[in-house]
Amino acid sequence: MENRIQKISLLEKVGYSLGDLAANLVFQTLTTYLAYFYIHIYKLETDHASVIMLVVGLVAAFAFNPIIGAVADRTNSRWGKFRPWILYTSIPLGVMALLAFSTPDFAYKGKVIYAAVTYTLLLLLYAANNLPYSALSGVLTGDMKERNSISSIRFVAVMGAQFFVQVFMLPIILHVGDGDKAAGMESVMTWLAIIGTVLLIITFLSTRERVKPPIEQKTPLKDDLSDLVKNKPWIILLSVTILIFTTLSIKGGSYIFYFEQYVDEGVLAKFISPLTNILPENVLGWFGSDARSTGFGLFNGGGIIFMIVGIGISKRLADKYGKRDVYKWGLFISTIFVLAFVFFPAQSVSLMFISQILHGFFYGITIPVLWAMVADVADYSEWKNGRRATAIVFSAMMVGLKSGLSIGQALVAWILGLYGYVNESDLPDGQALIQPESVAQGSKMLISVYAAIPFLIAFVLLFFYEINKAKEVQIETELAERSKNSK
Repeated sequence: MENRIQKISLLEKVGYSLGDLAANLVFQTLTTYLAYFYIHIYKLETDHASVIMLVVGLVAAFAFNPIIGAVADRTNSRWGKFRPWILYTSIPLGVMALLAFSTPDFAYKGKVIYAAVTYTLLLLLYAANNLPYSALSGVLTGDMKERNSISSIRFVAVMGAQFFVQVFMLPIILHVGDGDKAAGMESVMTWLAIIGTVLLIITFLSTRERVKPPIEQKTPLKDDLSDLVKNKPWIILLSVTILIFTTLSIKGGSYIFYFEQYVDEGVLAKFISPLTNILPENVLGWFGSDARSTGFGLFNGGGIIFMIVGIGISKRLADKYGKRDVYKWGLFISTIFVLAFVFFPAQSVSLMFISQILHGFFYGITIPVLWAMVADVADYSEWKNGRRATAIVFSAMMVGLKSGLSIGQALVAWILGLYGYVNESDLPDGQALIQPESVAQGSKMLISVYAAIPFLIAFVLLFFYEINKAKEVQIETELAERSKNSK
């Protein structure tokens, strides 16, 4: 008999979470550095970089993900529906992540083509790996409290990847490349590819699929798609996900420009100087050798640490109040501290760090909840229609993630161009690169007003999401009873 309410061992939860650690070594690098890499290291024009990130990303979101979701739902093997995808894409994903951040010496047109092709293949492989991985969380168990627990552990791993990428990756790139950012990026991505591949294989080996579709279910794809378009919670969650990852991509891709162009370097140096009395010199050195790179790393690090604290209390809040309400209000409060950055002058470094920490805490509460809500939407679809299509429901998250990532990255490059960002390749030989003051203001607007708008729209949409605490309990109870009676 299928046991939908089975408890999951800590070992399996940790093994599952390592897959998200691997995926986020890629995803966080895309979010934080892709625009910077294309514009500043690979030296593409801002318009060309923006078009590549937007067009390729949207194609990946709306073509790759639904196709892979439909195929994954129809995969049958001795390892289950989703675990084989994690295994077979682990090595190709690592290789393509390395190639996408490499800088071959092509003519400019060749560089544009290379960037478009490698980014396309990277997003295809990411979808083929991460969509089945995400869907796997919906079939490890049907116990919604266990899903909250799995999500909480999983997103501690996500924060680990984010902490490395946003805090340590830039100084490591500079260190191993001896100042050559292109060489440093390739070296770091080589190691991330190896580590990520090993972690994905561990995930494959340590997990098991338990929740299965009804034995008699043989659903045509058109019925799956029909169920989706009638599934109001899925439509709302898809829209929310696009908006959330648009903001995350705007913020993540803009912080490095914000610290390079806007923040007062002298005040920043004084602010971080007390850390020399706390951290050993060799530890502090990992944050960078100058005030801007050190401040950038510590700024991100403080936010991530408090995100982890927020993640730590997320499960208890979701269990007590329901996922929807916890997510909605956590998102709203976190948005206030994003919007606050528009009021900070370049010298208000302490307020910048405080606001980042508070944003990190309240946003951290929401992080595990969103993915657990997607699993609930898969249950809602089965409860409503009598058919289960886990992967295609999870494609909402992947479509939203890729769309938001692409829109946000494209906006960073495009808006910086509107504010007058000067590309080094446009300058005569020997002329020093000095960005106009308008670029500093553009970076400030990017991490505050422009980043806050999608979050606020998502907050409003969540008032129309019907799966509250009472509905969660009803769906879980009735699906368990159906499963029992069908045996």
